[in-house]
Amino acid sequence: MTLTRLLNPKSIAFVGGNECAIAIRRTLELGFTGKIWAVHPKREELGGVTTVKSVEEIDGDIDSAFIAVKREPTVEIVRVLSKKACGGAVIYAAGFAEAGATELQDELLKAANGMPLLGPNCYGFVNGLSHAALWPDEHGIQIRETGVAIITQSGNIACNFAMSNRALPLACVFAIGNQADVDMARMLEALCTDDRITAIGLHVEGLKDIEAFAKAATLARKYKKPVIALKTGRSEQGAKVTMSHTSSLAGADTLYDALFERYGIARMTSVTAFAETLKFLHHGGPLKSARLVSMSCSGGEAALIADMSLTKKVSFPPFDETTKPLVASTLNEFVTIDNPLDYHTFIWGDEDKLQNTFMAVLGGGFDVGMLILDLPTHPHMNPAAWWKTARAFRRASELQSARAVIVSSLHESMPLDLATDLANSNMAPMMGLDDCLAAFEAAAFIGENWGREEPLSLIRHPIEGRGTAEVAMTEHRGKLLLRQFGLNIPEGSVCTPAEAVATANSLGYPVAIKISSTTILHKTEMGGVALNLKTAAEVEAAASRMSKLSNELLIEKMVEGAVAELIVGVKSDAQFGLALVIGAGGIFTELLKDSVSLLLPTSREEIIRALKKLRSWKLVEGFRGKSGDQQAVVSAIESIAKFAAAHEGLIDELDVNPLFVLPHGAIAADALVKLR
Repeated sequence: MTLTRLLNPKSIAFVGGNECAIAIRRTLELGFTGKIWAVHPKREELGGVTTVKSVEEIDGDIDSAFIAVKREPTVEIVRVLSKKACGGAVIYAAGFAEAGATELQDELLKAANGMPLLGPNCYGFVNGLSHAALWPDEHGIQIRETGVAIITQSGNIACNFAMSNRALPLACVFAIGNQADVDMARMLEALCTDDRITAIGLHVEGLKDIEAFAKAATLARKYKKPVIALKTGRSEQGAKVTMSHTSSLAGADTLYDALFERYGIARMTSVTAFAETLKFLHHGGPLKSARLVSMSCSGGEAALIADMSLTKKVSFPPFDETTKPLVASTLNEFVTIDNPLDYHTFIWGDEDKLQNTFMAVLGGGFDVGMLILDLPTHPHMNPAAWWKTARAFRRASELQSARAVIVSSLHESMPLDLATDLANSNMAPMMGLDDCLAAFEAAAFIGENWGREEPLSLIRHPIEGRGTAEVAMTEHRGKLLLRQFGLNIPEGSVCTPAEAVATANSLGYPVAIKISSTTILHKTEMGGVALNLKTAAEVEAAASRMSKLSNELLIEKMVEGAVAELIVGVKSDAQFGLALVIGAGGIFTELLKDSVSLLLPTSREEIIRALKKLRSWKLVEGFRGKSGDQQAVVSAIESIAKFAAAHEGLIDELDVNPLFVLPHGAIAADALVKLR
């Protein structure tokens, strides 16, 4: 059943007491003109609406219901509503699965019989587009024809956004509680096809179904609906660290990063940046790139915004040869024409001159022009001169048809009358320099993702139930398996300590010797590795020492001339399935924590983008006259991904560390493989 009737009702039943009385008043304040049913066994009215004694007495269609009674009677009310073909219900009561009462929640879902439910433990929603407020509290959302939507699992966070007063064009907010039925994915799917909604913000604590969410995100991308996410859980404390480096590098939160990256969902790190980004996306949508120009009458502000940009994927390119003299011609000789531009105060208060300067700057072909302007809001101050600057900038942007914003460095320095004036001209009134840059970065990220023509790799439900006991392989056996899928490995063989010298002689020096064991998998720490052995005597000494650890040794031709070392691992996650982890390898794996995760299946293009995010990739691209074989690295990673796909559901741990990157080729020097 679709969510259309639930979220955009023409008739609503409110079942309960005081919470329903408040929700009815909120709905009437929004100008709802449909039928309202108020249900209470004893009270004569709720919120000014005459009651009926029970849901059974309702005579007419019910699109949506707000149920605010105790948890036990909630189940029976849902059963009756379902039989009456209600379009969906908000379950306000708590005390279901989130409190351990899973059987009661199962009974609730059975009673619904397919009727959509928001909640339980759910605050409901306010929809200014449809004049409905199934919402038991205050809110500041107004009737709108278009605007942004916010979906959150938290009722209190929903309240915070609904009550905020920062010129956010918030059309609707949905608090979905513990997602017993309707989850984040289903909400995203329902909202992304609504033309009235300009952008969608998600506050995510966790996702129930990664595959369903991926499909919804794909649909949002298809409909060009920008989506951003505020995901909690970066500081994951309960991550299980197993024997592999991969498990410690790729916690669940990094897999959310990979999910959002693939489908073009910009991840935000603060509530204020989240709000400002939604605001910016409402007024013009995503950006093709983040080539910015900044204007202010202060050198201090110009320096500040330039410094802040260093931590963001934005740029302030210099004026081109045509634009620079045009800008200079509007100012005097004391002004240095740079980007960010400090235009000084020589033209302060002169709207015509300000407009001429702003027009020259905004004609320079930048993706966004930003004017830093803080208005005085102290009651004893006169903001008239600042308003002149704002008007000149707004007119200049209109005449140049340029994407532009006015941003105040302090939230309180953007008065709401100015914010409203700018918004009515489709100019985003931004608050906070850092949040403004974060919004540009996010908008450019989304625009770049949308601009890719490559097909998206679809995420599937993890395969479960394959295999039984874990089998840890020796390094050599694991490498031989990986070689079957195209991964290059060093020439070598397994032998006894007594055979070590003969084996090394046949391979040719220098060689590496390692213990061959299924129990000692991290061999270096145990003294089970000897590298770059150049003589028979060195081999004999190393073999003798290692014989105390294992009666089998792996002797390999030493890999020489590597320009970089990478780790490539595969992580099996109960929610996300298989994920690929790529990062700085060798001794730098844990030290640098320079890694990126990709969900499998993946694509060659996605692998290349991931590699370019690594700080250590600079060594491969070229550093101090040396460079590595980039295509060989990509091919090696693809080989590991193919191995993972062939063993889906069986992989417990997989590390190739290090993968030596050579001027010509890439070789897996070490591998840890544990299968079920």
